[in-house]
Amino acid sequence: MASKMFRMQVYENIRIIREKIERAAIRSGRSADDVSLVAVTKNQPVEAIMQLLQAGIVDLGENRSQELVSKNGELEGRINWHFIGHLQRNKVRYIIPFVYLIQSVDSMALAREISAGAKRINKVQDVLLEVNVSGEATKHGFAPDEVAEALDELVLLGNVRVKGLMTMAPLEDDAELTRPHFAKLKKLYDSISSRQERNIEMEYLSMGMSNDFEVAIEEGSNMVRIGTAIFI
Repeated sequence: MASKMFRMQVYENIRIIREKIERAAIRSGRSADDVSLVAVTKNQPVEAIMQLLQAGIVDLGENRSQELVSKNGELEGRINWHFIGHLQRNKVRYIIPFVYLIQSVDSMALAREISAGAKRINKVQDVLLEVNVSGEATKHGFAPDEVAEALDELVLLGNVRVKGLMTMAPLEDDAELTRPHFAKLKKLYDSISSRQERNIEMEYLSMGMSNDFEVAIEEGSNMVRIGTAIFI
């Protein structure tokens, strides 16, 4: 009975989240179809993840490489795994064979390691550059004024493809306080989105989590990462 109630609650939470995504997208002059939902499954058991797959969610996010590798080994079927946490360079080789999108490329050293690992298995790995818009010392990522130079270097790497930008706003009780950070990244994204080179295809602006995704969408996000609001 408890398991059935949990499943029903997860489905209801997903329904509510999708409605909120749709309303926020409309407020920004877009359709809900323009916004991708990545369900963050860290610390969730495989049984819970199966509920997401049954609900039609195939984009799943993990922030620990060991947990990602373990879950990938247990789950079958179509899953687009997103790595969303700080990735240590010595862990790259474990996730490269199957990860769909690495959202948290926060340094050129990591980008070079990813390119080298992907080259070994004849793969071009899609990535997002993580940008520390808020400037918080506790957050990883490129400073906004470092992104253009990073892209100049990334053009030279043969086995990574930059698909966009990602950020994490400060955790605020009032989501409205995150708006300036999202607006700043959207402005940066727009300024470089015309760069369509061999391995730069600006497609995703990943910003917004459980506490602030509606504001992020209103400011232009087309990919949100939501975990807590699904599993509460």
